[in-house]
Amino acid sequence: MVQGINAPKIEIGKSVLGRSIYALKVGEGNPVGLVQYAMHGREFITARLAIAQYHMGVAKGSCWFIPLVNPDGALLSQIGISSVQDKEKMLALNGGSEDFRLWKANANGVDLNVNFPARWGKGVRNTRNAGAENYIGGKPFSEPETLALKRFTLRIRPDYTVSYHTKGEEIYWYFYQSSRTCPRDRRLAEVLSRSTGYPLAEAKGSAGGYKDWCIQRLKIPSFTIEAGADCFAHPLSESALQDIIEKNRYAIYDLSKEINE
Repeated sequence: MVQGINAPKIEIGKSVLGRSIYALKVGEGNPVGLVQYAMHGREFITARLAIAQYHMGVAKGSCWFIPLVNPDGALLSQIGISSVQDKEKMLALNGGSEDFRLWKANANGVDLNVNFPARWGKGVRNTRNAGAENYIGGKPFSEPETLALKRFTLRIRPDYTVSYHTKGEEIYWYFYQSSRTCPRDRRLAEVLSRSTGYPLAEAKGSAGGYKDWCIQRLKIPSFTIEAGADCFAHPLSESALQDIIEKNRYAIYDLSKEINE
């Protein structure tokens, strides 16, 4: 592990199965951004976008890129049950099926993007049962992956965050902001919309996400971008990658220009 917050690459934590979660830094100084990818297992294609955006860099300040928040879930979706030792446990979490292609959760069957304390457990699709998706966990930050992301976020205190998911080509920006910060966040969301060509949308009935927690706890602009057209099927494959990169290559670069320190 590379030590020190000024290092270009650091390990921010481990997954349930002990796999490393890394953050890569580009640029120096303020404003500071944080962009995270592949929180849902089946959305592993976004880790490839992370590398393209990392090489693109930022126009101003610095940014941390976390390409693979959920390495266990990504491997389950990509290669299946052979990626874990406790096959019995995983099969039980998946209803006995050996088909893990649509798996979103981590290796505990917790959907990491509903495991944050921002109206936790109040999402319309939330479940109380571990499985492939939508399980909120026993409590907020119950999982090593979300706890690692929390600790790193509080450590660097970013001025903005972006979360990449698939699919639908939409940008979510709203989560009960105050009248003071709402116009600011809307303006920045429109920057992302112009850069990607994706429209702004509202995730009605959604709660407990990383974006939501950043808005609620840190009072910073925070966005979720659903990359990839609906014509592509989950899990999105190499056939979708070039389109995703072309539309999103400049998104973080363009956003960084507009952030006020």
